[in-house]
Amino acid sequence: MLTVATIITALSLTAGLSGTALPTESRINAGDSPRLSWHPCAAGPDDAEGQALADAGIECGDVTVPLDYADPHGRTITVAIARSRGSDTAHHLGPMIINLGGPASPVLDSVPLARAAMGATGERFDLIGMDPRFAGRSTPVDCRWPAYWLPRSVGADRAGFDAMVALDRDLAGRCGSAEGKLLRHASTANMARDMDRIRAALGAPKLSYLGYSQGSYLGAVYTQLFPRRADRMVLDSAIDPALSGTRVLRNAAAGREAGLREWAAWAAARDADYHLGKTVEAVLGTVRRVYAASARRPLTVGAYRVDDTLLPALIVTPLTDDTENGELATVVLILARAADGLPVEPTEGMSETLASLVDGVGSATHTAQTAILCGDAAVARDPEVYWRDIQRHRASSPLFEPLARTITPCSFWPYAPAERPIDVHNGTPALIVQAEKDVNSQLPGAQALHRALTGSRMIVLAGARTHGVYLFRGASCVDEAVDAYLASGRLPAGDTTCSE
Repeated sequence: MLTVATIITALSLTAGLSGTALPTESRINAGDSPRLSWHPCAAGPDDAEGQALADAGIECGDVTVPLDYADPHGRTITVAIARSRGSDTAHHLGPMIINLGGPASPVLDSVPLARAAMGATGERFDLIGMDPRFAGRSTPVDCRWPAYWLPRSVGADRAGFDAMVALDRDLAGRCGSAEGKLLRHASTANMARDMDRIRAALGAPKLSYLGYSQGSYLGAVYTQLFPRRADRMVLDSAIDPALSGTRVLRNAAAGREAGLREWAAWAAARDADYHLGKTVEAVLGTVRRVYAASARRPLTVGAYRVDDTLLPALIVTPLTDDTENGELATVVLILARAADGLPVEPTEGMSETLASLVDGVGSATHTAQTAILCGDAAVARDPEVYWRDIQRHRASSPLFEPLARTITPCSFWPYAPAERPIDVHNGTPALIVQAEKDVNSQLPGAQALHRALTGSRMIVLAGARTHGVYLFRGASCVDEAVDAYLASGRLPAGDTTCSE
């Protein structure tokens, strides 16, 4: 079974390789038509991921797009794509771009997984992986960050907040003039425009789309900018399109508190295994105890020092999916032992999270992700605005409000957004898929997207705490409904709620 968490985590922690093979250019049309250059997927003998794509029969290419769409004849960059041709040529439905959110998660290496997961429905489409501009094998940016800010908290007190201000100021300052010529043109709107250039380069009149998490916002922006070119649109684990940029993070605490309480009931029923407490309140008390301990003195977890700015990330990562309840219990147990001064080692998942946040693993992807978030919407530049906001909300969720309302590098970003956020409101048909208890892209945000896309339908998977439903959860009621829509182009007659 594929899991969104596994794929997205792996993608976010691995910097992509730029293709270096000399392409053979082919123009779809004359004049200003996009240039599509096909080339070998492997950039060289050491490119194992590229060779795996080639072995899977995937075609790789670069589409030339304007760096700045306000200057369409100026400097260009390339957006890397991978195409898996559908075998059902008798019922061919054209290209479908797949996006895993991020908002800058590279996708090319996941195209074979998507082909395997979609089965007969997928064979009617040419599945297209697009590495978003500046990520993966597209024209790269990398500010060579030694650490990362997301998902990182401002902690329990002013000392943690000041540490995050210093980190964010440093990260933004590392994106100097050389990278800045590219970074000022990072945004979801430009990613949507890149998608339409890919559509044109492929010679397709319309484009289908499957997008998860932040990818739901990209799909919604595409419907706003190119409504007549949008074909079958599936937006999974959706976010409120009015909360673009880092603003989408700010309303997550309440849903995460509810998810943590649900997990605590699970852990309390298994106290004999994990020894975290025999009641919900006792388990939550254990979490509060380790958080308070990390604020007094960083906890030693293997080679890492885990303070109160890092600990919430270790909790929220496995909290994302209820199939990871055991992992979360193990994480809390390790942290509790560390708080007691016992020697402990991190789980593999903890190590990956800490390597990303502390060691700077994945700097290129993190740079692109932050640039897109900062380019989508302006934010307050005064750190005291964030401190006052956090203090107003801290009591309602001491663990998660300082994480949701954390200050970000966007407050110190040297490049203002090039345009106002796209106002998404149109009647383009789309199918929105949502887990009821998703703690990252939460149900109210998906409902807001549903209202903004007046021609949409919505399927809610009741009772599920997961991020990414179609293809990843194994919920037949969702998979069958999405497959039916993709095959026929007809949305369900009405909104539905179903159970696994």
